[in-house]
Amino acid sequence: MHALGNDYVYIDCLSRKMDFHMANADLPALARVISDRHRGIGSDGLVLILPSRVADVRMRMFNADGSEAEMCGNAARCIAKYVFEQRLCGNPLTLETLAGIKQLTPIINAEGRVEQVTVEMGTTLGNPHEVFFVDAPDALDPQFKQLCTDACYAELRKRANIECVYVLNRKELCMRVCERGTGETMACGTGACAAAVEAMNKKLTTNKVTVHMPGGDVSVRRDDKGIIYLTGTATEVFRGEYNWED
Repeated sequence: MHALGNDYVYIDCLSRKMDFHMANADLPALARVISDRHRGIGSDGLVLILPSRVADVRMRMFNADGSEAEMCGNAARCIAKYVFEQRLCGNPLTLETLAGIKQLTPIINAEGRVEQVTVEMGTTLGNPHEVFFVDAPDALDPQFKQLCTDACYAELRKRANIECVYVLNRKELCMRVCERGTGETMACGTGACAAAVEAMNKKLTTNKVTVHMPGGDVSVRRDDKGIIYLTGTATEVFRGEYNWED
């Protein structure tokens, strides 16, 4: 599945047998081989959909380099689409993550399919982010390339997602993102929220903005209590079998 081109391989581990198998597997190694776009399936990472004792389902998310992330807004939306359309959960539903329990609300179209999902992100995003603003639209790409490639930013890239942002107007941002453990991706849910909240805090935008990314757009809203809501699409591409020798 993908959310605005931010693609992950999802494994349904909700059965006891599959949950046990994944609990004893080398998940970082599995994430690395699955994510390889030439020798594996090819993805930005691996996501497990697991049973939870405190929520409807639980998520574990691994970047392409095998490192585990605390939260992924794009993956959360895809999980909501999957479990709702499989009739495994109601609407809204709850998702356990390393960044806490999140409430997700699928938005259903006339055919009964999940078209978009709103994720209640809370007041903190879980993942670390560094947001850089540029003053002109033609500065966005060169500044982003510098952040992604220059040696002086190497340590920063290891410890945080990097967002390069141009404020288009009071209600719109343009953003590119380099994700920790993966590199540039077409979209990042928590990154879009981080960029939007920074713009809101700087009084550059209203408390509801559209964030434009290479893969498409999301909506980010902050309410009067400081709770952040992320709304965007989720798309299933294919299902299949993967042969892996552990």
